[in-house]
Amino acid sequence: MTLRPAEVFRVAFQNPVLLAAGTCGFGRELSGVVDLEALGGMVTKSITMAPRAGNPAPRVAEFDAGMVNSIGLANPGMERARDDKLPWLADHLRRARVLVSVAGHTVEEYVELVRGMEAADGFAAFEINLSCPNDQRLGGRAFSLDRDALTAVIGRCRAETSRPLIAKLAPNDPDLVDTARAAVDAGADGLTLINTLPGRLLDPGDGHPRIGAGQGGMSGPALRPVGVHAVNAVAGAVDVPLIGVGGILNADHALEYLHAGASLVQVGTASFAAPRAAERIARDLARRRDLPAPWGASGRGGPSHASPGANPAAVPSTEPV
Repeated sequence: MTLRPAEVFRVAFQNPVLLAAGTCGFGRELSGVVDLEALGGMVTKSITMAPRAGNPAPRVAEFDAGMVNSIGLANPGMERARDDKLPWLADHLRRARVLVSVAGHTVEEYVELVRGMEAADGFAAFEINLSCPNDQRLGGRAFSLDRDALTAVIGRCRAETSRPLIAKLAPNDPDLVDTARAAVDAGADGLTLINTLPGRLLDPGDGHPRIGAGQGGMSGPALRPVGVHAVNAVAGAVDVPLIGVGGILNADHALEYLHAGASLVQVGTASFAAPRAAERIARDLARRRDLPAPWGASGRGGPSHASPGANPAAVPSTEPV
């Protein structure tokens, strides 16, 4: 059993399962282990204007229901990502769709990133990582928690690209639904819900932080109820597609997000324990008969459930692995 492609953000996806940003590098790092072409797609590591070495080690610490990480946006910078990383993706991925994640510390940095990447091949859309602190504001609140700054980023970036813009929002936003509306009003074509939740783990012996940066982002199974709730709350408030992410370990978890209102899901932390987890989830979802739109029964062998004007033949269905 295979799924028929569906159009989301004006892009045809062969299945709803993507690899989350920060968990798959730029694809090449996993290509010897993971069949990327069996997935709906992947989101690149977040790209910044200048190369970043990242935060001090240790960068990851596990706990019973997940992990806390503080990688520090380690990446090769915009020019190398554009000139060295994206060409490999363009040459090797035909069915899986690529979203490029960008992260800035000022509104202008986001604009320069989108402008600088726009002419490159090898990707379908931008995911705007809004978790960075805004260096132009006193206190440096994350863009995702500063609505004026968020709308400035989305609005300015919208003017720089014809590609879809997907805004990645934070789980610790007390006004998440209003923030989601603001992002869409500013020009976002979709939303990724949610990013990691701030967290800290201490060594029980000496009380020192278990990761080098002190605090980090919590992900894994403990995050899933928060993510599903966020998707459910936002789905009724906006009319753009949503990507659900947080704590997905199996097809049932992915279905929670799809039933809550997501069109796509991203698998992150699960890939660290089982690198082919996303492949397994995509394969298991293709066997299910209870998938909601746009992946439901109407997409199995009947007329395409893609939006008018979509070209399902452009993305062959993935075969079981």
